[in-house]
Amino acid sequence: MNRRRFLAAAGAASTAGLAGCLDALGFGRQSSPYAPPLLEDRPSAVYYPTHVEGMKSFGMASDGPYKCALTYSYPHRFWLVTSNPDDPTNKVEIRSGDSIHVMPVVWHEETGVVPPAANPQVTFALADGEESAPSVSPWPMISQPMGVHFGDNVALPRNGDYTATVSVAFGATERTGVLADAPDTAEFEFEFTYLKERVDTISYRTLDNAGERGAVDPMKMEMVPTAQLDAPEDMRGSLYGTGTSGDATVPVLVVDSAARFGGRESESYLVVSPRTPYNRFPLPMASVSARASAEGEVVHDGPLTATLDPELGYHYGAPVSEPPDSVEVSFDAPPQVARHEGYETAFLDMPTVSV
Repeated sequence: MNRRRFLAAAGAASTAGLAGCLDALGFGRQSSPYAPPLLEDRPSAVYYPTHVEGMKSFGMASDGPYKCALTYSYPHRFWLVTSNPDDPTNKVEIRSGDSIHVMPVVWHEETGVVPPAANPQVTFALADGEESAPSVSPWPMISQPMGVHFGDNVALPRNGDYTATVSVAFGATERTGVLADAPDTAEFEFEFTYLKERVDTISYRTLDNAGERGAVDPMKMEMVPTAQLDAPEDMRGSLYGTGTSGDATVPVLVVDSAARFGGRESESYLVVSPRTPYNRFPLPMASVSARASAEGEVVHDGPLTATLDPELGYHYGAPVSEPPDSVEVSFDAPPQVARHEGYETAFLDMPTVSV
């Protein structure tokens, strides 16, 4: 059911009947029509959210090797990660004037890799220039249907014809292979018509199993890649083992040569690939370190570098002089990526993983 149909159906009901209808549909009494009340006793793990929304697109644009789809949905609540271990997340509420949740998805066309750590800026302008329109700096975030993307709520002033400029400066993440040769910045231009009525036709459904551990399937987005990582057993290199930490799945691998990763041909390359359970989305912007030993000798003891590779995807790694026989992975800071509902209680308290 989309919101337009829901509201049309609700409009024929009495006030009392509407309240009952809301409860029956799982909306309950809510402060925003876009977000049912949060569940009590949410698990400290990935769980099914209260509702799932579809999305629409304002179009697609290219700049050199990169493409961008400017997608949008209903305004969302989401959570930012803080540095306070006693209060690790900060919920961003939907503001009364918010009209859409804008989500530029940027990817490298040749490899399909979605860079998760970059700094986008979206500047809107009304085509007639009669009113000012907002600029936003969307947050890197993850959601169960979309995986890694950028997103923020936006208050567009009214229906009308708009232009939007999406500017991306790729961050400090190390890039390898063909990704290393790609430009450090990209800019995309869009022209589109915004209609509030069109937003209200986006699909919207509540979930009967909300709060149970698990995740909704990734959304299939035509011509837009989803940044899912390969299953651990299908990744390049030798899989040493897979642990769990804070409900993240943490495969540890070793690649024979570190030459492509800033090391020497004779060295091996240690790979740690934390990802969400169920959907295998990468967990970017964490501080990860490892202590690796080979035959009793320490071959690495220190930070791992966040790296974006065409084959391995987003991971954390370091060259090592010998293939290790034991590895301890520590999360010095959890993934700083913002989270949509269902991810906000996971990947926060992340103990050491040993393989």
